[in-house]
Amino acid sequence: MNYCDAMSNDRYAAGVTTSGREQVPQVPAEHGLVVEDVTSGWVGAVVRVEKSGGQHLVELEDRRGRTRSFTLGAGFWIDGRPVVLVPPRPSAAKAQSGTPGRTASGSRAVPDAPARVARASRIWVEGRHDAELVEKVWGDDLRVEGVVVELLDGADNLPEAVRAFAPGPGRRLGVLVDHLVPGSKESRLADEAVRAAPPGTVLVLGHPWVDVWQTVRPQRLGMDAWPVVPRGTDWKTGVLAAMGWPHGTYADIANAWARILGTVRTYADLDPALLGRVEELIDFVTA
Repeated sequence: MNYCDAMSNDRYAAGVTTSGREQVPQVPAEHGLVVEDVTSGWVGAVVRVEKSGGQHLVELEDRRGRTRSFTLGAGFWIDGRPVVLVPPRPSAAKAQSGTPGRTASGSRAVPDAPARVARASRIWVEGRHDAELVEKVWGDDLRVEGVVVELLDGADNLPEAVRAFAPGPGRRLGVLVDHLVPGSKESRLADEAVRAAPPGTVLVLGHPWVDVWQTVRPQRLGMDAWPVVPRGTDWKTGVLAAMGWPHGTYADIANAWARILGTVRTYADLDPALLGRVEELIDFVTA
């Protein structure tokens, strides 16, 4: 499968020069761009640009999910520097739903291709959130390739689950796990799982983050980085508390994930540490 390189982060267009003033860059108000309205001090990520009454309005969402609308133009800062916000480029608008001819993962789209009969090989992920994220970005590719993604429901029983799956020729198994770093419990379980199957039939890969939520770029949520959660605190609960989002119930957690997942448009909204691993697993089980 062929995948595009990561999208450029250079959002700056040609500058604007006014008599006697320093050149101020024009910046397309692309979805997810974090800006500050100088007059009000409101800081938020661009969630929508629309034309109303002959002028363009930009809607900014702050880290607590509150939104306000402002008129495009001068009066905004990015990283403490003045900018002039202008309507997004047509290509940027198209990228929100996948570039024409490309899937959300960046691979070449196959229009009207029927879903392939499922292969015997499988990809396992740790939980529902992992599966939903993989489906949103790689779902089109997986259907074309006939690859089924199944929930592992945690990695604690991975070696036993691999033995029960009975990998072999034409029946490969790719596994994506969280927090796969040297010396971790997950690393030990991954080694055991690979040894539990014939050579070359199981591949276990992972990203270094505690939870798959962290593979979504924090800028998509108007943050510079994901909050640091003290040891001993449930990670999701701690993160939502730090972000000022509801976090007291299971429904709060589910709603938060739905909101986070909703910010993901294409592979460019995910950490490269996840992108390479998923693509490698797809290649492995389709080889």
